[in-house]
Amino acid sequence: MLFRFKAIAAAALSLATLATGGLAQAADLPVKAAKKAPDLPFFLVIDDRVTFSYIFNAAQPGAFTNTNGVINAKTTKQVYSFTHFDAWAYGTNFFTISMYKSDHNDPAAPCTQTGGIVSPAAGFAFSPAGCAGATEIYGLFRSAFGWNQIFDTKAFTAGPLHNISFEVGMDANTENRYNSAAKRSVVGGLEFAFDLPYKGYINVSPMVYWEFANHTSFAQCGAGWSVPASACISDGNTSYKPTWTVEVNYYMDLGFLPENMQYFAISGRAGWIGTKGSDTEPLPASVANGVYPTKVELNSEPIRLTFDASKAAWGNKYSHMVDVWVAYRYWQNKFGLDHNNAAACTTLVGGARVSTGSCTESSLYSGITVKF
Repeated sequence: MLFRFKAIAAAALSLATLATGGLAQAADLPVKAAKKAPDLPFFLVIDDRVTFSYIFNAAQPGAFTNTNGVINAKTTKQVYSFTHFDAWAYGTNFFTISMYKSDHNDPAAPCTQTGGIVSPAAGFAFSPAGCAGATEIYGLFRSAFGWNQIFDTKAFTAGPLHNISFEVGMDANTENRYNSAAKRSVVGGLEFAFDLPYKGYINVSPMVYWEFANHTSFAQCGAGWSVPASACISDGNTSYKPTWTVEVNYYMDLGFLPENMQYFAISGRAGWIGTKGSDTEPLPASVANGVYPTKVELNSEPIRLTFDASKAAWGNKYSHMVDVWVAYRYWQNKFGLDHNNAAACTTLVGGARVSTGSCTESSLYSGITVKF
């Protein structure tokens, strides 16, 4: 999560202002008594962390078992992450890259579904197989440029409003599933930063979202999955329509607790992405061809409870060097796929098509984060 390092950056800027004011008052002293102001570093704050976390009941579109009508669409995921945050004179930068390692219920290629391989060339014959769990690499960055800093003003600070910023960013991923998704998206818009009690904050970012490239092997012409041929893409690459997104994140220390218990904080995030065409854009939506309109996607971690283990063990000097946390994770219409209709989210049970739950993730999520 993005913590309010902006407050730390503001404190650093305030200290710099005080230092400059002190030198101005010394202007009447002899020249030999004047000292050169120290150069400010380019980055006012640099914060790097590594995290190991565990998702207990993750879900992956298309990954599920169906044994005599009993559906299991859950998989565990181990997550290894690196995050970087910095603050400079005109804003902030955030970058994270994570590796997600699934269990066997979300298989790597060449398995086309859990527990086996289906060969279109052999008339969709099923061959049992025990493929390893899939591995996915996902990277994200966001940069914000504060209006107060750009225009050298305090006009964009009023009441709880801390600042308004221009925000830009990009997401990208790669995976070794049969689907071979390779997402590339960009965002751009505004960020409204508000203060919360106990040195907390909440940021709201309405932006334009464009997923200009992705890949789906199941819709690639020649793979044999798409019937009729009009429902296939020549190279399996999709390019979705630009749409809207709203990203929200917050953080607050539980400062109302007794002093000997002030080791806890809460935080959270949520991101909504609007409809972006059909689920295999640019192919038009056609129920007969198994192509459906995308739905509004919600990817959220509404609450995370963090315990500052290093502060509890070694004192304030080591605050947030080691954090242990537990969270709840909810993701609906994963990747924009309609969880009730899309082919990757449904299966046949007793002749009727039903949702497998593979496009809805609702899970406990826990981990440990170390600053270095």
